[in-house]
Amino acid sequence: MTHADATPALVARDAHLADLQQRLLRVGEVGPGLVLVTGPGGTGTSALVRRFAAGHVAAGGRCLRAEGAPWERDVELGVLSQLIGAPVTAPTSSAAGDQLADTVAGLPGEGAALVLVDDAGHADAASLQALWSAVHHRADVPVLVVLAATTPAPSPDAAAVLDRVADRVVLPPLGPGDVQQLAARAGVALRPTLADRLCRFTAGRPGPVLALLAEQPPELWSDVDPALPAPAAVAADVAGRLAAATAPARALAEAVAVLGRAPVPLAAALAGVPDPLGPADELLGARLVRWVEHLGAVLVEPSDPMVAAAVLGSVGRVRLADLHRSAASLVDDPVVRLDHLVSASPMADAGLADELEELAAERAATGEWAAVARLLSHAARITADRGLREDRLSRSFDALVGSGDTLGAAAAVAEVESLRETPLRNAALGYLAIVRGRSAEAESRLGRAWDLVNVERDPDVAALVCHRRVLHSLARCRGRELVEWADRALALAAPGSPAAVESSAIRGLGVAGTGGGQQALADYAVLATQVGHGAQAQRVAMGRGWTALALDEVDVAREALSSATSTDFLGGSTRISLWAHAWLARAHFVSGEWDDALRTAEDGMRLAERTGMRLIEPLLAWTRAQVHGLRGEWELADRAVGEAAAGPRDYEIMRVAGALARAGVAEARADYAGVLRALEPLRQPWAGGSIDEPGAWPWADVCANALVVEGRHDEADAFLRPHEERAADRGHRSAQARLRYARGRLLGATGDLDAARTAFQESADLLEDLPLPYDRARTHFAWGQTLRRAGKRREADPVLQTARDLYARLGATTYVERCDRELRAGGVHAGRPAGDRDAVALTPQEELVADLVARGMTNKEVGTELFVSTKTVQYHLTRIYAKLGIRSRGELAALRAGAASDA
Repeated sequence: MTHADATPALVARDAHLADLQQRLLRVGEVGPGLVLVTGPGGTGTSALVRRFAAGHVAAGGRCLRAEGAPWERDVELGVLSQLIGAPVTAPTSSAAGDQLADTVAGLPGEGAALVLVDDAGHADAASLQALWSAVHHRADVPVLVVLAATTPAPSPDAAAVLDRVADRVVLPPLGPGDVQQLAARAGVALRPTLADRLCRFTAGRPGPVLALLAEQPPELWSDVDPALPAPAAVAADVAGRLAAATAPARALAEAVAVLGRAPVPLAAALAGVPDPLGPADELLGARLVRWVEHLGAVLVEPSDPMVAAAVLGSVGRVRLADLHRSAASLVDDPVVRLDHLVSASPMADAGLADELEELAAERAATGEWAAVARLLSHAARITADRGLREDRLSRSFDALVGSGDTLGAAAAVAEVESLRETPLRNAALGYLAIVRGRSAEAESRLGRAWDLVNVERDPDVAALVCHRRVLHSLARCRGRELVEWADRALALAAPGSPAAVESSAIRGLGVAGTGGGQQALADYAVLATQVGHGAQAQRVAMGRGWTALALDEVDVAREALSSATSTDFLGGSTRISLWAHAWLARAHFVSGEWDDALRTAEDGMRLAERTGMRLIEPLLAWTRAQVHGLRGEWELADRAVGEAAAGPRDYEIMRVAGALARAGVAEARADYAGVLRALEPLRQPWAGGSIDEPGAWPWADVCANALVVEGRHDEADAFLRPHEERAADRGHRSAQARLRYARGRLLGATGDLDAARTAFQESADLLEDLPLPYDRARTHFAWGQTLRRAGKRREADPVLQTARDLYARLGATTYVERCDRELRAGGVHAGRPAGDRDAVALTPQEELVADLVARGMTNKEVGTELFVSTKTVQYHLTRIYAKLGIRSRGELAALRAGAASDA
């Protein structure tokens, strides 16, 4: 039977479609097959199998199709009759299966045939049994039977047969990105936060998603915070179930929909049902509610958000307002109480709006910005005075940015820009520009806010503007400016106010960025006792962890940053969590926990993408680029470098991280000219400020090392001196150690081997009891290379072996291979290559040059790899040609390839 191919857009189903196609191809090898495509209702089982069948038919394949229907469940062999195209009167399921197999065998064409039954949960059991028999008893007919059925199957008889099918393709729910893509294919542009909300509302099922996109007007999806209704089919189904319920059960269902998750006694009190157990069991059976155990208590909640929306949609406005007012008198949480009162108040209500603002101020004091945004938004909606309403909207918008919902705030920009210009409005828009990484826009908006604000009349607003300038200075790596703006904010803000606490939490980073790291840690210790616990504690923990990492206190940093990555603090900020993810990834990296570093950075990147906080993405990508580069995972490394890319209009912190990502991958490739190109911007005037502070950004030693390798010795010396003086003045051990190994590299390159030995030993001593294995490996690698180049091969061997062991434990395969080549070049433990035992003897250095040239490297690349001059490479190459009796690089490559083949 032929059916219309109503195949909606498929998203995130390519693997499942390919799975079915492979099963069809294997029919010719393994014989007939039976597979069940299943998933919860609305998951897209029908869409998938229809697409599969359409592709098979379009390719000239043979296909029979049928569809189960609720009203035909009792029609014996009804589905089989659809497939065959004629009534089936076979006495047994085996005979009916033979009739189907004969029909398939008689179809014109070649190759495996496809038999598809959509909505098989409504099929009659006799037809399903006949399909089973056809597959298992007629091995001579190449056929794949595909059954599509939702779980649980609506027909008990069909379910009994379907449960016997072991071979299954189970469709998982869609993720937020998949929902966004599905909406785009349906012609609706969803911002990521709304896609995430729609995904949770529909449990990631494409059917309800597509239904809502088709049923609702386009303006719903452009609303900042739309109320999502139930799809029409869900609403009709829920209405039918409510109509069949008793009056107490309906009342309880309405109460649960209004309350959400709630204790059973609370729901019963709101519903006016003295004995809720019977009605609750009735609702459980109708799949309108479900039980949930939480912290030892039994709670009741709607079976899913769409059911809750459908129940609420069935309640009249007056009845719904009464329920919300009653709920407000029953709940304990003040935010929830006010939410209910707002839901019951369609008109302006000055008293309620003031109460909402008062509670918002309380929650702002503890940094619960998501709650603040919601409370002030509610207050603005029921405020009649235009000026006060716009003030509340601006502060709600600012709190939304503070909570980390950057994409939600971005969707509201047009509305906020339509408000009259005030310092508060400009500061809020500047705040959004900061977290989106838009430095020039933030500078303009914050500058305008400061010009407009009256410090004497509105000190609170002035303090807020100062705090936004604090964040702006942090992203610009301007420590002194940060401290100045923080001190202004603290002078203007009331003690304990959000602007005061948050400015104090960030001020320590400015103090650390100007040489006062230990003072900053002491300040954080005092501040931690003042803020106690909650969202503000998250900010203090992040600042303390970042500062400790810069001061080599890696264990302290890891503990503090780990706690700050969580948003389980009361109202914890996603923005702070992202900063913590970025620096925790660095803490894992420097301490050699590279798997943890990658996992943390990847978690942070997903969070950044979901929230739209572009500012911190390059920091997260930097760690990923460096780890992948050191592991030789070049495709992943290059992709991370691309994600870290930042341009001249981006914040300095983004540009520094992007430069370090490029430099790290270039260094892993031994492309030292590339290292210098990547780091050259950091030597320009724009990069002044705090990036040269010892411990802040590990770039000076990388740049100096590359200058030496590239033969720019005088430039390397001039570059190193101010960095060495600053590190010594600060007493910063790891910074001094990194710069000492770079100085040792320079001293060795200019012929002062004794001084080089001293510099390398000092570097190793400084690192001895620091948890920085990567830095120790770098020091020993440069030390061993320098000794080997000076001809001290036996002395270089144990140093290089130490470097190799450290790199091996880290998983830095690129440097392990490089150490192996250095050890071979030294010749102390070198053996002859396999297949070349009887060839003319080459020295270990000549062996290594020959190997690299045969791989296609230029003389310059070989020299960079082996840390020798291009002239030295040419000298070795000339001797190699003479010894082997060849005249070109091509002959050398061919000779080496032949030797390897013989081996």
